[in-house]
Amino acid sequence: MSEENKTQDPQNDDIMKEAEEILSSEPQDEVSQTTPEPSAAESTAETSPEQPAEEKAPESQAEAEIESLKSQLNESKDRYVRLMAEFDNYRRRTAKEQLDIIETANAKLLEKLSEVLDNFERASHPDNNKQKDYDSFAKGIQMIHDQFAKILSDAGLEQLDPVGEPFDPNIHEALMNQPSDTVPESHVVQVFQKGYRLKNKLLKTAKVIVSSGPVSK
Repeated sequence: MSEENKTQDPQNDDIMKEAEEILSSEPQDEVSQTTPEPSAAESTAETSPEQPAEEKAPESQAEAEIESLKSQLNESKDRYVRLMAEFDNYRRRTAKEQLDIIETANAKLLEKLSEVLDNFERASHPDNNKQKDYDSFAKGIQMIHDQFAKILSDAGLEQLDPVGEPFDPNIHEALMNQPSDTVPESHVVQVFQKGYRLKNKLLKTAKVIVSSGPVSK
């Protein structure tokens, strides 16, 4: 090796040393200045405590909805009980009012009928028949009858006397058939017992004898 090369070796050694120091110092600076990124396992470990809170949220919401539905059900039950109580009171009140109306109507009718009873008692009293005037007695009885019939008619009672009318099994009760030259067949010849109808309601059918037509020769 020449002397020139020997004289250059110390300088090269210094340069190499400085280069090695620089290279060895750069990683340390990067480590000190750069923060290492967390791994996937570390990120999972950090977020895992938050998962139970997320799972509890739907459960708490469902419990709140259940409590709300229970509250609505209780309110509906209370409303139903109150409505049933009000309806029961209304039904009883209506029934009582209807009974009062019937009793009031009966009271008025009975008041008028009591006048007929008073007239019958006066007509049948012995002191009023001392003269044995049967014509006056019969006239008085007829007046009482007319009074009684008027009271019943005013109350809505209709008397059924279907002589000569066509036989109707809905309002007539046939007792027998009888030949008749004057009354057509299937018509009422005679009324054995009159029927009665209160407004549109049949109270009693008329018992009648029905014509079977002319006598065959």
